[in-house]
Amino acid sequence: MATLRDLGLSEYEARSYRTLLELGPTTAKELSRASDVPMGRVYDVLNSLEGYGLVRSQTAGRPKKYVGVEPDTGLDRLLDDKRAELERKVQQYEAIVEELSEELDAGGPVDEQFWTAAIGPEESGDLLVERLAAADERLVMVVGTPSPQLDIGRVSREVVDRLDEALARGVRASLLLSPGLIESVPDAVWDDYHSRLVTNEAFEARTTAEISGTFNLIDDVEVCIEVPNPLDPARAFGMIDLKDPDFASNLRAAFDERWADAEPLEPE
Repeated sequence: MATLRDLGLSEYEARSYRTLLELGPTTAKELSRASDVPMGRVYDVLNSLEGYGLVRSQTAGRPKKYVGVEPDTGLDRLLDDKRAELERKVQQYEAIVEELSEELDAGGPVDEQFWTAAIGPEESGDLLVERLAAADERLVMVVGTPSPQLDIGRVSREVVDRLDEALARGVRASLLLSPGLIESVPDAVWDDYHSRLVTNEAFEARTTAEISGTFNLIDDVEVCIEVPNPLDPARAFGMIDLKDPDFASNLRAAFDERWADAEPLEPE
C-alpha cells in the first residue's frame, strides 16, 4: 500500500500532513496533540512541510495557525521534487560514467586469439551492439538477409545509435547491405538512419546482392559473425565474436572485393 513516506516524507511529516487535512486550520499545539507528534518536534516538522509546499501558515494573529495544502496540489509538488531529485541523480551518474570512461582503458594490443559467443536472438543482438560500441578507428558492417528470429526494428535502432556515437568519436564506418535487408527495415529506422548517419562524411553505405551472410569487422582485428542454424540455414543460431588479426585481415580483403562492385545506397 502506498504511503506518503514513499514520496519522501518522514513518519512525523506524513502524520502531521494527514492530520492537518483532517482538522483544517490548526495551531502547532493542537496538531501535536491530534497527531501524536511530540511538541518538541512539531515546529521542525511544520517548517519541513512548508518547505515541501504542503503547508500554509497564518502569520497574523496569535497563536499562529497552519493548514494543509489540498492533496492534489500537495502530491504534485512531492512528485515534482522526486523528479528533480532523480534528474540530479541521473546527471551525477552520467558525470561518473564520463569520468570513468576517460580513466578506464581497454585498448590493449591483440596478440592472440580470443572468442566468445551468444546464443539466441536477444543475446546475439546485445553482443552485436556491445562490440560496435567498442570500435576505436574502423567499422565494417556486412548485413545479408536478416534472421526472422531477430527483432530487426529494435536491433536496427540500437545499431544506428552505436554508429552515430562511433562517428562522433572519429570512427570511420562502411555499411554493405543486401536488397532483402533494405526492404525489411522499418521506415522509422530508415528515417533515423538518413537524419543521423548519411550526412556524416565518415560514413558510407552501399548495396549488393552478392552477399548472404552477416558479419561486422571492428578495427580490423575483431570479427562479429552471425551463425546460421545448421538445421535451418534461414534462421540464426547465435553470434560469435572473434579477435584474430589474421582472420580479420582475410575477411577485410573479401569485403573490399564486394565493396568495389557494390552500388551506393543513395539517400531518399
